[in-house]
Amino acid sequence: MELRRLGPMPRPPWSDRHAQIHRGLRGRSLLPQGCSMVVAVSGGQDSVALLKLLVDLQPKWRWRLWAVHCDHGWRPDSAENAAFVADLCQNWGVPCQVIVAKTRPTTEAAARQWRYGVLGKATQTLGATHIATGHTATDRAETLLYNLLRGSGTDGLQALAWQRPLSPDQPGLTVVRPLLDLTRQDTAQFCQQFGLPWWIDSTNADLTYARNRLRLDVFPLLQRHFNPRVEQTLAKTAEILTAEVALLDHLTEELYAKAVQAKNSVWLIQRSALQSAPLALQRRVLRRLLQQVMTAPVTFDHVEKLVALMSAPNRSQTDPFPGGWLARVDADQIHFLPTADGGLPNHH
Repeated sequence: MELRRLGPMPRPPWSDRHAQIHRGLRGRSLLPQGCSMVVAVSGGQDSVALLKLLVDLQPKWRWRLWAVHCDHGWRPDSAENAAFVADLCQNWGVPCQVIVAKTRPTTEAAARQWRYGVLGKATQTLGATHIATGHTATDRAETLLYNLLRGSGTDGLQALAWQRPLSPDQPGLTVVRPLLDLTRQDTAQFCQQFGLPWWIDSTNADLTYARNRLRLDVFPLLQRHFNPRVEQTLAKTAEILTAEVALLDHLTEELYAKAVQAKNSVWLIQRSALQSAPLALQRRVLRRLLQQVMTAPVTFDHVEKLVALMSAPNRSQTDPFPGGWLARVDADQIHFLPTADGGLPNHH
């Protein structure tokens, strides 16, 4: 009996998209050589394209890959969706965990929080350092427009940076979005090019979700009547804003250290240190202070109440902020202090 000589292992496929993602990862230092990562795989076209690209690029980068699928239990076919992802990962030689929610999240925000909690826990358990998600330029554009319509400032408009720490409590875990240069149309074309299957999520057509209305109604209208490349244009705007927000954050840190200090239960704001700064930085410093002490979300009006005290006469004061805080001018300082039993503050 003659033994057949095995040929060399087949090379992973290569395309312009592979080259584009490879260059992007290298240029932006997103996923270091040899790092371990968890890939969030919903089974939709974006996450399938992401997983395929990472599997094909793995020999060049020597990554360790695991896949995690989060089943919210929202749809009758969610178990079939999870089985589809598990089969796909098995075929591609990627270990896969399916995590099912014990109680169904009631909102999109709650689902997102649960998902990132699951991904963070899995990443820590596996000893990995990075979480890769399939967000695209389309998601970035939708997020920017959605946040703009809700009245977000520049921090919200930067919309989906290439990478960020998972949370302040877990700075060693990094969320990475390698597909931000691709639109949803690009990922569909990639899947079609390589004959990749993907799971169609029926909730994506449900117009009770605001993001679906943006995707299905608003963006097609904008593309037809205003700019056929509106997704790419808004994604580039988010990219510009990301760099500008990073600069503003750096300047805010420096100014905050000079202008704000805590003393017992009172926060002291040096008016002279802030008055010479541009209004944008004044607002960011004061917003940061309010975020330290207020339990309610900080609004534009809350910040403006403090801005008004920058040039107000001595002893001027605000009405109480949510949570029972009040600000009062005392010469060059603004005292930001808790009220006594919700009434006027004690004098210091």
